[in-house]
Amino acid sequence: MRVPFLDLKAQYATIKDEIIRAISDVCESQFFALGPAVEAFEEKIASYCGSKYAIGVSSGSDALLVSLMALGIKAGDEVITTPFTFFSTAGSAVRVGTKPVFVDVDADSYNIDVGRIEEKITKKTQAIIPVHLFGQVAQMKAILEIARRHNLAVIEDAAQAVGASQNGVKCGNFGDCGCFSFYPSKNLGGFGDGGLVTTNDDKVAEKIKILRDHGQSPRYFYKVLGGNFRLDGIQGAVLTVKLKYLDEWNERRRQNAALYDKMFADSPIKRPKIDPNNVSIYHQYTVTVANRDQLQKFLAKNEIGSAVFYPKPLHLQECFEELGYKEGDMPVAERLCGQVLSLPIYPELKQEQIEYVAGTALKFYGLD
Repeated sequence: MRVPFLDLKAQYATIKDEIIRAISDVCESQFFALGPAVEAFEEKIASYCGSKYAIGVSSGSDALLVSLMALGIKAGDEVITTPFTFFSTAGSAVRVGTKPVFVDVDADSYNIDVGRIEEKITKKTQAIIPVHLFGQVAQMKAILEIARRHNLAVIEDAAQAVGASQNGVKCGNFGDCGCFSFYPSKNLGGFGDGGLVTTNDDKVAEKIKILRDHGQSPRYFYKVLGGNFRLDGIQGAVLTVKLKYLDEWNERRRQNAALYDKMFADSPIKRPKIDPNNVSIYHQYTVTVANRDQLQKFLAKNEIGSAVFYPKPLHLQECFEELGYKEGDMPVAERLCGQVLSLPIYPELKQEQIEYVAGTALKFYGLD
């Protein structure tokens, strides 16, 4: 049986007619950069997230970048974040001249270890950027308490967590800004790059709207130095269609995860641990295993797709050498990079496919 890691065609087949109509409407309108389709999407997703404002931007990376700019995070400042995440989390900070300061992660949740944050705060620290990795919200109550004590901004990297919640509050509403990605592989994926910033602050929202369009307001009058961070009309139209199905798709992911959990119980395969206060959207179903690379090869031999997020932590990446980190500085993140493996979890998976994936993985450990 062949089980791909991700099958976007399976999702597209179920909503193809709606997507084509939505794209056709944008083509007829000829509003391709921002425009009515983006405005409609912003209104709907703000309501979905429970946020006062939702501002569409060009990518999840640019959502982080424009949030840093809007909050006045600048050269010479420091921001605290995790080394176990996608590059953009720290890369966006460096692009505004800010120094990322890394804090190791919790071995169970894969999110930033809140108990280690305060020891990294200095007079230069201006913000904390927690990541809701793999669809699970970080420990925001503790993070916000730390931020208040030290007068720090909080930017949520929610690129993998649209729809995830903690204590009934959806991510994107805890910090000053919430940053989302609509890269095609995300739970809510566009037909290309796209992103979003949520905020409940009037002034921050207004500044982001200006910054995403080169800093102009009105046209050709530039208040600040911004960038080209606009969301395309076609992306707004596609995402509006998909948003209607997002809760259903996320629930299917949770059901798929529950089946994996049941099959992996009492095995050497360490399952994702979800905080009881959280509702995860399982952007990834990521296990921790011994002999990870050999297991991945065994799965591939049996036509099962898998992926490693992430093989090398950010603090050891070549582009961050000047920060002075060395191997051993973030032992949990470093260990996880050699042990984590993400298995197929997309909503369209059939039960027999999940059983085949799990059964094959167990067979590798002699538990078939």
